[in-house]
Amino acid sequence: MGPAAANPSILFDLGTGRVIESDDALHRWYPASLTKLMTAYVAFRAVQAGEVSLSSPVLISKLAAKLPPSKMGYPVGSELTLDNALKIIMVKSANDVAHSIGESIAGSQAAFAQRMNAESRRLGMTDSHWVNPHGLHDEGQYTSARDIGILAAALRREFPQHSKYFSLEGLLAAGKQMPNHNNLIGRFEGADGMKTGYICPSGFNLVASATRNGRTLMAVVLGGESVDDRDEKAAQLLTQGFGSAPNSGPLLQELKTSAAQPIAPSDMTNQLCTKQGREAKAKKQKQLQADIKAGRAPAKAASLLSDFSRPRQLVKIELGGATGPMAKALSEALAAAEAESKAEKRADVPIPTWRPDLPPPTVTAVGQGDGESRVQ
Repeated sequence: MGPAAANPSILFDLGTGRVIESDDALHRWYPASLTKLMTAYVAFRAVQAGEVSLSSPVLISKLAAKLPPSKMGYPVGSELTLDNALKIIMVKSANDVAHSIGESIAGSQAAFAQRMNAESRRLGMTDSHWVNPHGLHDEGQYTSARDIGILAAALRREFPQHSKYFSLEGLLAAGKQMPNHNNLIGRFEGADGMKTGYICPSGFNLVASATRNGRTLMAVVLGGESVDDRDEKAAQLLTQGFGSAPNSGPLLQELKTSAAQPIAPSDMTNQLCTKQGREAKAKKQKQLQADIKAGRAPAKAASLLSDFSRPRQLVKIELGGATGPMAKALSEALAAAEAESKAEKRADVPIPTWRPDLPPPTVTAVGQGDGESRVQ
């Protein structure tokens, strides 16, 4: 299916839960790395329940290490704290670390996805389904602007003590600087979160939050054609929202689709990730520039984002340091893997055979009916 006529978006007031503006907010969409917001939510719930702590270990598995970028590229068996793992998936959006969080809490990707779906249902995210904790493309993994808004609001309301994870300006790992992919952080007044996402089928997604004069607004933009497109769209929505008085719009949870059936997820691959699509986009841009020069179209508005006027505040992360309890599911999974490994090693031991230069052994019975025999 082709992209929506207008990319899905929604703007709402976190304090009141009221929707200020929305466009195709119930159109199902591929979440890409916005998935990691749900991964963080499930992780926070596990910490809240006492299953793990922020200092519990997250182990990099073989499956995690094989995932494509974005990734940290840690060797199999590497260990880091859940705290550092969460920082990494929010800033670097590393797929290998997100997968490892899922395995380290629930024992497997499938078990973690079950938790993700259970939390979605509990929160009232009726247009979402989860298959993995990282957001790499799967046709069975989808969401909507409204549902992502519900999730983002739940993260901020239920876990205000963890809001720092969503506003980090960047990380420093082994001497390498990793700036946050969310370009509103540090460049848009009051910006304090939350997450970006991109894969070819989804286009460029963004959840952006900002707080001014004690009022927090949240914008969800899905299916942007470029990083600048999604950033400026989110900044525009937030700017308009702060310029308007609090209204009596519908509650986020009250938005309902008027369609008899949910609108299937759009796929922007042909538009963004094929030669034909890129050529069409370049032609469109060239024509727009010509129209602007000839006065047939308005000039592009100035960016709502300022330049970074100071060095980024980077948070240092490193491997190791886990002192918290290991999740029971991870402990059981490691024990099962060790038992399987031992069984495979035993199976690899060759069965002894008789030397071909010696006569074969003869077997003689010892007694009748005693079930014994003797090799001579």
